[in-house]
Amino acid sequence: MSDFERQMREYLPKFKSALANDIGDWVVKGFIDTYQNIYTISADTKVISKLIELMLFPVITDFARRNSYTLHLAEHQNHYPDISFVAPNGIKTAFDLKSTYRTSATRVNGFTLGAYTGYFRDREKKKNTTFPYGEYSNHYVLGIIYSRNSADIDEREIFKLKDLQNIRSVAQDFTFLLQEKWRIASDKTGSGNTKNIGSIKQIDDLVKGNGSFASEGEQVFDHYWMNYLSRDMARAIDSSVPYTNLHKYWQWRNGN
Repeated sequence: MSDFERQMREYLPKFKSALANDIGDWVVKGFIDTYQNIYTISADTKVISKLIELMLFPVITDFARRNSYTLHLAEHQNHYPDISFVAPNGIKTAFDLKSTYRTSATRVNGFTLGAYTGYFRDREKKKNTTFPYGEYSNHYVLGIIYSRNSADIDEREIFKLKDLQNIRSVAQDFTFLLQEKWRIASDKTGSGNTKNIGSIKQIDDLVKGNGSFASEGEQVFDHYWMNYLSRDMARAIDSSVPYTNLHKYWQWRNGN
């Protein structure tokens, strides 16, 4: 375990207390205007994700100060990583904040773990990344898992401050995990058509870092995703898709 991971794990209870009350409900109840009207928050994952990020940032800043890290934020939304920590000895650590919701008691919708093209393959150039990918000693994900609570929530309803305790939280039951990216990665892409690495989806395996590459090692994770081709990528070079999972990857690799 790296010094960074050990130090960050000590902060996990502080992250949780920043988001949830004693019964596990999200402390955010809504948006307030200058007339003291409170508007309820939708269960939109992008809204929840951004608010979680904003709420955790003061804790992250405190962590950096107490442990003598210089903190660098991504200059643009699509740049990697969310935060770069630079230790006094110059060691750089990549740090991404990721949130997702439970789809059952044991599974989540999943995280996207960054691109498998661009900076991931060209690791010496600084393009869409704060520092070149190859300069980071480790790549960590702080994962936040929550349960959505949409029951009896009417987004059209407006509350006053006196109603604050009666407003239902749209998120609850937070679980935090800290793992290196490769340890929670899947051999499948993330959702949508973007060229992103997907995560595994079993909660227990996410917390323990038992991803698809956990028994293979980081070098196999790197090689797998640096050579992965989507159908569009393969078509552009008049090739076929060499593999779509680890089993086919090993067939391809041994064949080459």
